[in-house]
Amino acid sequence: MAEPLPLAGIRVVEFTHMVMGPTCGMILADLGAEVIKVEPLAGDNTRKLLGSGAGFFPMFNRNKKSIAVDVKDPRGREIILKLVAGADVFSENFKGGTMDRLGFSYEALSKLNPTLIYVSHKGFLPGPYDHRTALDEVVQMMGGLAYMTGPEGRPLRAGTSVNDIMGGMFGAIGVLASLQQRARTGKGGEVASALFENNVFLVAQHMMQYAVTGVAANPMPERINAWAVYDVFKVKDDEQIFLSAVSDTQWAILCKEFGFDDLRDDPRLVTNNDRVKLRDWLIPVLRERFKPFSATELSERFEKTGLPYAPITRPQDLFDDPHLLATGGLTPVTVAADNTGAGREIQTRVALLPLALNGERLQLRSNPPKLGADTIELLQSIGYSEDAIEQLKVDGVIGTQE
Repeated sequence: MAEPLPLAGIRVVEFTHMVMGPTCGMILADLGAEVIKVEPLAGDNTRKLLGSGAGFFPMFNRNKKSIAVDVKDPRGREIILKLVAGADVFSENFKGGTMDRLGFSYEALSKLNPTLIYVSHKGFLPGPYDHRTALDEVVQMMGGLAYMTGPEGRPLRAGTSVNDIMGGMFGAIGVLASLQQRARTGKGGEVASALFENNVFLVAQHMMQYAVTGVAANPMPERINAWAVYDVFKVKDDEQIFLSAVSDTQWAILCKEFGFDDLRDDPRLVTNNDRVKLRDWLIPVLRERFKPFSATELSERFEKTGLPYAPITRPQDLFDDPHLLATGGLTPVTVAADNTGAGREIQTRVALLPLALNGERLQLRSNPPKLGADTIELLQSIGYSEDAIEQLKVDGVIGTQE
C-alpha cells in the first residue's frame, strides 16, 4: 500500500498457540503491527501437528517475528518483561492461571506498562464454566452449533475452526477498539474473547427464531427452508451442484429458462411461501428435471440468467479459483512442508484477509517465521549486548535460528 498500514508502529507481544490467539495476532500483523511471537525453545506445538492441524501454523502466523525463550527461567521472564515495557499490546490464550504463575497477568503487566492493552482468548468468559477446558469442538457441541449442523440426532462439528478463528477476530476487534480508546484517555485496558460466547453469538439467530415464533429451529438438514428452491441437486454423471431461486422473480426466470411452463402456471406455486408449503413435492420434481443436465451446463445457464448457483468445491480446489487468482485473494508464501521437522520447504499460495482498504488487499510481508528467527534482533533492540546474548544462548535460555 502507498500509505503506511493502519497499525504501523504498534508492537504486539504474542504469547499464544494453536488457532484462536494466533488468529488475533495475524489480523493485527496483516494490518501492519509488529507482532512478536514468543515461543518455547521447542517451538509452538502447531509447528509439529499433522493431519487436520498441519495447516494451523502456516495459516495463522504470517507477518510475525519469532523469539524463542525459556520463560521458566528468570532471565527468560526478564526478556519478556522488557519487551512488554515497550509494547502496545500483549496477547495470550493459555489456560487460566498460567499467566499468573509466570508473572504475566494483566495486573502485573499493566503496572509495568499502564498504556498496555492486554487481550486474553479463553474457552469461557468468567463464570461457572471458566474452569473447564474448552476446544472448538467442545463449545460447538455445548453451544448448539453441532446440533444445528448435523442431521437430527447426529450432531456434527462445522468443517473448520469457526470459533477459534472468529474468537481471534473478536479479540482483534477488542484490541482495535481499545487502541482508539487509549488514544483518547492515554490508558491501556483489558480485552477478553471466548470460544463459548463466540459460539453462542453464531447460533443466536436460531435462539431468536425460537423467541419470536415459539418454534424450535430444526437442524439445517431438517429445517423448513425459507426458500422453496435452495438445495443441492445430483445431476448428470452423479455430479452435484447447488441451485436456488429465492424470489418470485427468480422463480419466473428459472421456469422460463428451462421451459417449466407447467410449474410457472401452476396456481399452487404462485408465491415463494406457496412453493415452500409444497416443497416436499416440488423438489423431487425439480431433481428429475435437472438430472439430465451436466453441472457445467447448469452453471452456464444459471450464470447467464443471474440465478444463484454454486459448484460443490473442495478446499484444495480453491488454489485454482479464477476469481481468487484474478483479484489477488491468494498470495505466494513459503512454508515448511508436512510439519515433520525434515526442514523441507514448499512454495504455495495462502488466503489473505477477506477485506480491502482503499481498494487494496492487505499483503503478505513475511512468511511464517522460523523458530527463533528474530531472537537476536529483538534482544539487541531492548539493550542486550552480543556477549549477553551469547551467554543466554549457551545457558539454554534462548533459541536462535541457525
